[in-house]
Amino acid sequence: MSQVKVSNAAKAKVAEEIKFDILTNVPEGDNELKRSQIARAFISDTITVPTKEMYSYALLASLGDDVYHEPSTAALEAHIAKISGKEAGLFMPSGTMSNQIGLRTHLMQPPYTILCDNRAHIYKYEVGGAGFHSGAAVTPVAPSNGHHLTLKDVESNVVYGPDVHFAPTEIIALENTLNGTIFPQDEIISISEFARSKGIKMHLDGARIWHVAAEIGTSLKELLDPFDSASLCFSKGLGTPIGSCLVGSKEYITRARRIRKLFGGGMRQTGFLAGAAAYALTYNFPLLARVHALAGKLQKSFEEIGVTILSPAETCMIFYDAGSIGSTYDEIAERGALLPEPLFLGGSRVVLHIQTSEDAVNDFINLIATIAEEKRKAGFIKPEIQVNGHQDVYVRRAN
Repeated sequence: MSQVKVSNAAKAKVAEEIKFDILTNVPEGDNELKRSQIARAFISDTITVPTKEMYSYALLASLGDDVYHEPSTAALEAHIAKISGKEAGLFMPSGTMSNQIGLRTHLMQPPYTILCDNRAHIYKYEVGGAGFHSGAAVTPVAPSNGHHLTLKDVESNVVYGPDVHFAPTEIIALENTLNGTIFPQDEIISISEFARSKGIKMHLDGARIWHVAAEIGTSLKELLDPFDSASLCFSKGLGTPIGSCLVGSKEYITRARRIRKLFGGGMRQTGFLAGAAAYALTYNFPLLARVHALAGKLQKSFEEIGVTILSPAETCMIFYDAGSIGSTYDEIAERGALLPEPLFLGGSRVVLHIQTSEDAVNDFINLIATIAEEKRKAGFIKPEIQVNGHQDVYVRRAN
């Protein structure tokens, strides 16, 4: 086949069409403005951004290809496996992928069912992935105590035995924290012992398990011992740009790696992301105690003002009832946005994170106090209501 001669001018024209300077869309000072806004945002902990120090550290990581071998990523996976008491780990681009591959790896042949809390992320916020990816039915269970599933809740809803009318429960998937609340470890152990007696696998959505370890001073190994697999997120709580890690046995992770490739999650130069995660483990994890203290301060101040708390600040979140001071979430968000230094607020869920400023917390408290006083002067009287702990009635939860 003859070679067609192409002029340098034609090649230059193509290169001119292709080139793109993304920095023209980032005005000078825009990133610093974004950092200041994040310090005053209570929407989610996923909005945190890498610091310059994290970037500098991450740039020193290795430059391998993770589908073949990436040294920094492999070292991170081994470390997460070690501290969680599992044999192996697998880096994932997102918590949703980590959960869905985690479930799919356990599930071999339908029919089968996954049992979980009816507020669980895998059930409500992963786009029906269990059904789509794994062909699995889901049994969502409302916790009878309004806080966490109990062994009794599980025993009443799990499916096992010879009756052919029902798809057997193959996995019990728990979440810790869930809506910021800590799942009591003794209850997890009881559920796990029951599950193993029936040959049922245990999976943990531990996206915010770091908060549990920081708050109650319990090792990840102890927290994860009752589970066959667990997903741990680096971006929620720890403040990395991307990433989660799935942990389990060597055989399990070998199978999960193949499924990750099948799902399109096989990545290339992930060393930078692994470096960011390593930085977060060392320098950001210790910041979680401050986050919990700020959340506790916010709750206490809200209660003193007269706000009804729907779910308390066990870690980094509180849920509150705007109606308890005669206001609405929309009004509070709009008033916050009009402050000289705006606050970025959502609905009933308030999330604090490692980049939340104490000034923002104080301004939020003052805003609520101002609105509450205005409503009282206008004649609002707080009704007598009983909070039953089922905060999902009030909550529209985001990631």
